[in-house]
Amino acid sequence: MSEAQSPQSTVDARTMTAIVAPRYGTGAVLRTELVDRPNPRADEVLVRVRAASVSQGDIHLLTGTPYLLRLGFGLRRPKDPIIGHDLAGDVVAVGAEVTEFRPGDTVFGAADAGAFAEYVCVPEQRLARVPDGLAIEAAAALPDSGMTALQGLRDAGRLRAGQTVLVNGASGGVGSFAIQLAKAFGAEVTAVCSTRHIGVLRALGADHVIDYTTDDFTVGERRYDVLLDLIGNRSLRDCRRVLAPKGVFVSSAGAPGGNWAGPVLWMAKVLLANLFVSQRIALLLMRPRRADLEFLAESAADGTLRPLIEQSFPLAKAAAAVQHVCDGHAQGKTVIAV
Repeated sequence: MSEAQSPQSTVDARTMTAIVAPRYGTGAVLRTELVDRPNPRADEVLVRVRAASVSQGDIHLLTGTPYLLRLGFGLRRPKDPIIGHDLAGDVVAVGAEVTEFRPGDTVFGAADAGAFAEYVCVPEQRLARVPDGLAIEAAAALPDSGMTALQGLRDAGRLRAGQTVLVNGASGGVGSFAIQLAKAFGAEVTAVCSTRHIGVLRALGADHVIDYTTDDFTVGERRYDVLLDLIGNRSLRDCRRVLAPKGVFVSSAGAPGGNWAGPVLWMAKVLLANLFVSQRIALLLMRPRRADLEFLAESAADGTLRPLIEQSFPLAKAAAAVQHVCDGHAQGKTVIAV
């Protein structure tokens, strides 16, 4: 199918347009194909996708890095070739055990895979309703990045009102949500980013912004109650240096260590460090929860949370959307309109 064709122009009700990764690689390996439309299992909901968004999890699974991921997701090529997790759209059909949704509901959430397509099946527990007044693209931008920021600050960081938090990697999808959530929780927020993002992050609510191209956040006198590290570009010692004596360092799953055993070694180092320091060091591994999706949706609907959407691409240009995120330094979320 050529990119000039509309993604709506499927052959019949049994097929759909999807973005397929026949092998591991970057956005360049992706192609648009006509494939069989999925059927929901007993606990699944079939959703007609109206919008999707690109997450860092999509990039890891597309590139197959770290390589340990391939043990579970396909050694030589992706086990699930239709990529994409975050979506929003309309319920078309439900499985026999589904009780929360019915055809016609507008929902958003995180699929196991397959969101970059016209239709996708999603477990019921990984969906929530889109509230009135929330745009469909904004809803699609929420799941992965929003839940990662929420769980990183609230659960791993145990952030409380009046505390100080530093977000390293604040201009990306997770970071842009983290700034807003931290402010909503009553914290004083310092964001670390490059020069071009400073104005946007201040507009999102950051009290202080550190431009890493000119300043080093690990030096100086300031100390933080919570450091949310979404980049993993500084050593554990450097990050601990700017923590308060009882502060919490929250490390994302994308921490440093190389493409082979590096992430495992990093996790072991973090767990070992907890035995010897007064500060707490927590690993951030997001788990999809409907309650968190509902919290994010309500926060976005009432204006507390504003998804920062830098670019929107049509489904036929999904490869370009993915490559934009692969290239790094994307601002906020990148959305795919289906």
